[in-house]
Amino acid sequence: MSDQIVPILMPKWGLSMKVGTLAAWHVEEGTEIKPGDEIMDVETDKIANVVEAADGGLLRRCVGTAGEIYPVQALLGVLAPASVSDAEIDAYVDAFEMPEVEEDEEEVPSHLTIDLAIGRIRYMAREGEGTPVIFVHGFGGDSDNWLFNVDAIAADAPVYALDLPGHGGSVKTVDNPGLGTMVDAVIQLMDHLSIDKAHLVGHSMGGLVSGQTAIDHGKRVASLTLICSAGLGDEINSDYIDGFVSAQSRKELKPKLKHLFADEGLVSRSMVDALLKFKRLDGVQAFLEALKGNLFSDGKQAAGIAADVAASGVPTTVIWGAEDAVIPQTHSSAVKGAKVDVISGAGHMAMMENAGRVNELIKEQL
Repeated sequence: MSDQIVPILMPKWGLSMKVGTLAAWHVEEGTEIKPGDEIMDVETDKIANVVEAADGGLLRRCVGTAGEIYPVQALLGVLAPASVSDAEIDAYVDAFEMPEVEEDEEEVPSHLTIDLAIGRIRYMAREGEGTPVIFVHGFGGDSDNWLFNVDAIAADAPVYALDLPGHGGSVKTVDNPGLGTMVDAVIQLMDHLSIDKAHLVGHSMGGLVSGQTAIDHGKRVASLTLICSAGLGDEINSDYIDGFVSAQSRKELKPKLKHLFADEGLVSRSMVDALLKFKRLDGVQAFLEALKGNLFSDGKQAAGIAADVAASGVPTTVIWGAEDAVIPQTHSSAVKGAKVDVISGAGHMAMMENAGRVNELIKEQL
């Protein structure tokens, strides 16, 4: 009956992930699980998130212990019908070969860097066939914001996710950074990679950048997917923007990051530490202050793109978290003719909080 046993494994989020911490189980042994049910929390050095069940069945054994660190693809649980004996479950667990954490010097790097006219740009890439998809992150983010989306979309198309200037591993010194700076970075990356046309997926400020790219370079954009996008209305949570930029300690930053998620528990210590480390890099503070002043001054958004995006004729999907506390969900209806999907139970980081649904919508747009 071993073919009736289905393993629950430690997921892999991004090429660089080697281990994860099983933070908590959401289900107990004896629970009947359906595909998509939230079954556990996993935390890495980049992000904490809930894991949804890929398969359905009766949870017969919780092999992993909450609080312990496990390598990717380690056995954490076992699904099997009641007809499978405990002895068979024991034998399956005992026979399962737990993977080791491999340190392979020749492993493909998780990120690449190139020198463009605008400066050095870091990006991640996945090979594939068809029209490429380029992911564009938001204010203060980086390409790792797409860890739950890149590999899923790469099954259907080549995928790229860049760090915009001033962010992640990209150049930190740019004169008077603004919207044009970010659009230039996207176009220069496309030119370097010989991409004539791409689907753009933008989150928050990245949605503004993606939309403006479609307005300025319409023939280069196959479609737009705008996730909790800036540029579709005036209002923005200045407490978050101002607080993120000014925060210098964990105590100051963590309360501001809670604005990003419907589930505040997703703001992990590792996330806060990683962002503080980024903000302390040379040039970052000045860059963020200048960018904030150009795009989000006096509690308002300086740029509006909704009408011009609609007029561009570029097929557009707008996705929003119903509980977005950074940009009002009411902005989702601003682009006339766009397909709109509002995701319940998600906040500003909808592509992390409900990656499965967001990935479905991106694939539909492709």
